[in-house]
Amino acid sequence: MNNLKKHSWEVSDNDAHPAGKAMLYATGLTDQKLKQPFIGIASCGYESNPCNMHLNDFANLIKDGMTVQNLTGLVFNTIGISDGISMGTAGMHYSLPSREIIADSIESFILGHSFDGVVAVAGCDKNMPGAIMGMLRINRPAILVYGGTISSGNYKGEKLNIVSAFEAYGKRVKGVLTDEDYEGVIRAACPGAGACGGMYTANTMSSAIEAMGMSLPYSASNPAKSAEKTRECFDAASYLEILLDQNIKPKDIITQKSLENAVRVVVALGGSTNAVLHLLAIARTADVPFTLADFKRINDETPVVGDFKPSGTFLMEDLHHQGGLPAFMKYLYNEGLLHGDCVTVTGKTVAENLENVSPVTPSKVNVIHPLESPLQKSGHLCILHGNLAPEGSVAKISGKEGQSFTGKAKVFDSEQEANNAISSNLVQKGEVVVIRYVGPKGGPGMPEMLKPTSMIIGAGLGSDVALITDGRFSGGTHGFVVGHITPEAFSGGPIGLLQDGDVITIDAETHSISCDLSEEELEIRRKSWKNKDISHLQGTLKKYSQLVSTASEGCVTDRK
Repeated sequence: MNNLKKHSWEVSDNDAHPAGKAMLYATGLTDQKLKQPFIGIASCGYESNPCNMHLNDFANLIKDGMTVQNLTGLVFNTIGISDGISMGTAGMHYSLPSREIIADSIESFILGHSFDGVVAVAGCDKNMPGAIMGMLRINRPAILVYGGTISSGNYKGEKLNIVSAFEAYGKRVKGVLTDEDYEGVIRAACPGAGACGGMYTANTMSSAIEAMGMSLPYSASNPAKSAEKTRECFDAASYLEILLDQNIKPKDIITQKSLENAVRVVVALGGSTNAVLHLLAIARTADVPFTLADFKRINDETPVVGDFKPSGTFLMEDLHHQGGLPAFMKYLYNEGLLHGDCVTVTGKTVAENLENVSPVTPSKVNVIHPLESPLQKSGHLCILHGNLAPEGSVAKISGKEGQSFTGKAKVFDSEQEANNAISSNLVQKGEVVVIRYVGPKGGPGMPEMLKPTSMIIGAGLGSDVALITDGRFSGGTHGFVVGHITPEAFSGGPIGLLQDGDVITIDAETHSISCDLSEEELEIRRKSWKNKDISHLQGTLKKYSQLVSTASEGCVTDRK
């Protein structure tokens, strides 16, 4: 028996299980293929999203590579929810829960069919962390292949991306964009296959996952429509064979040190707040003690040097042209900011992978700024506590908006209410928009708030209005925003007790978020507080609301 078939022998080479073998013959597997290790190829491919529409083709390329390596690759599918399409609609409630469904699917399929390993090909925001969580649960040799970033769009000489379309709506409402140009931006923003092009959640998480060692070098920065991405798909099998031979599993790769590498890269690049949720969830699934305190520590000591959209200028395709993520990692490694001894899916350490890589050349006019003259001296993913967030919150503060904001609350119990108010010019300069009852339990599903933040930016209020929520933000969000407020309103958190006119202060320097209410006043309001009614829920969202942990715990559903 092939000694790499540690699990699949049970269904393909077991005399006591003839029915399984008979069914495998029915699929067209030959005697040779039955004797080879079985590798599941998990595709998050589907047709209705540019981030995912090409992934089934990549899955077939990965399968072709398996054939060359004498591995039996078998494709199966899991789901994805397009954040860009569902944003601002009821569908966004399903986005974060889809991460758990993806993890459940990979765990169920691989263990249910006794496969020896898995390669997942993923494209949109929740795909990558969901796949990694599933890999950790099965803890068999595994590699993630990122579907790659989209090319930039262009309209009348302006370089576009998906956030350009969201912000165009705010400009149209304000009257600074004609109907013709509004339609032109929408048609040109996404020119083909690939995930949203800035340092939004997809590119943030692909960078984090490559930094932690679970994808091949350059996976995060190889564009979707590039020869390098095609080669990466085909080559994945040869590295999976190394993992099988050396019995290297996800829990050997994802450690305290590799998570620190991931957070360091995310912060230095100016990545999405969603990385906090996802990396906390990955850590919990890996049984690695890693908390908001670890994020705060690394964030506070790491400068932001990546000049990426949404707050900056460049897209992931620009980093690709300047050496890709390994060139950036080599720059950080040379400066002593990365652990080089972490093992990766190549079978080599981070240091060994980077040995022959030339570091990116930093410049104040380049994608990557010098560490000695960064865009921000410490990280932008500020972990805030205070009487509005006793268990923590996450702010994405680039520094362009300033370091503190004080204003009167404008309170909304749903995103739609807030959107209607912003579009009707009912939100004024100096106010703090509060969107609550949109947390993991109360939303449910902790929907992203890109639409209201984009409308605020498009209306020219980005420096004059703050927004806080127990929901979360898209990687495309910028402005003075605080999300993940815990406890959420549905769980009795103080954010649920706010009223219009309460004074809120957000301070990145003191890492605090507070309101001008005494404990006595909060207690008085608590006695008359009425919770949101979610008795109408059914199916996925009902189960999610009942099972999900807090945002400060990563919103996992398999609590330990």
